Amino acid sequence: MSDFKETLKSQIIEQLNLEDLTPGDIQDDAPLFGEGLGLDSIDALEFIVLLEQNYGIKIADPNEGKEIFQSVNSLAAYIQKNQ
Repeated sequence: MSDFKETLKSQIIEQLNLEDLTPGDIQDDAPLFGEGLGLDSIDALEFIVLLEQNYGIKIADPNEGKEIFQSVNSLAAYIQKNQ
C-alpha cells in the first residue's frame, strides 16, 4: 500500500499543480484541507477529476467528499475499496 500512496501523492501534486512539493512532503495522515496542505473547494473538484480519470471512480454523494479527502490514508483506502 505504501507504493500506492506514493503514486497517489505524485498524482495529487501533478493534478493540483503543487510543483513546490514532493511526495515526501505529504504525510499520509496529515489533513489535505485546512491546516494540512491548505487545499480549498476548487482543489476538491480536482480530486474528483483525478478519481474519475485515473481510477474510474465517481463520487455519487458530495457529502462523502469530506471523509474521502481527509488525508492520503483515507483517499487511498477509498480507492482500494471502490476499484
